[in-house]
Amino acid sequence: MDQQLFERVYEGVVNRETTYEGIYYTAVKTTKIVCRPTCRARTPHATNVTFYPSLEEALHAGFRPCKRCKPEENGALRPDAALAAQVDAIIEEQYATKLTLAMLAASVAISPYHLQRIYKEVTGYSPAEKTERVRLAHAQRRLAETNDGIADIGATVGYGSPSYFTSWFYRRTGISPTEYRNGHRGGN
Repeated sequence: MDQQLFERVYEGVVNRETTYEGIYYTAVKTTKIVCRPTCRARTPHATNVTFYPSLEEALHAGFRPCKRCKPEENGALRPDAALAAQVDAIIEEQYATKLTLAMLAASVAISPYHLQRIYKEVTGYSPAEKTERVRLAHAQRRLAETNDGIADIGATVGYGSPSYFTSWFYRRTGISPTEYRNGHRGGN
């Protein structure tokens, strides 16, 4: 690898960019560990790094896979996608509670800023938008399948005020909860 390419790839490692994910693997000579370029472990000094075009070459050279970023597991953005999946599971489980970015970040042990950036990079939207989507899906399902009151459904999906739930539902769907319910029950 020529020096200019090495510097570009190393800069990607320093910034944990996904540009070289799956293209190069970062082997650290001092630890004998091979990582993905996006690994969240402490960034090694450039003098201690060798880049390999495949994981197999790095393993053959005597490096072992990192236990943090798991380069042997397939998938683009693997550690970041796993983080996003963890956040999705928390949102699905706790959507009815007041979820903040700080609470989500604390539950996966990273900063709110980092969570927001990584989550949006992987999914294309923010954790707040995911929470809204989950709440809306649950509200729509309950409106269509139960006879529960609008206020009860609103409280179940995290909105204590019936008027706020109704206005939120209208902003998200363009119709009121009652209109949605009637449309899914043939006007009954």
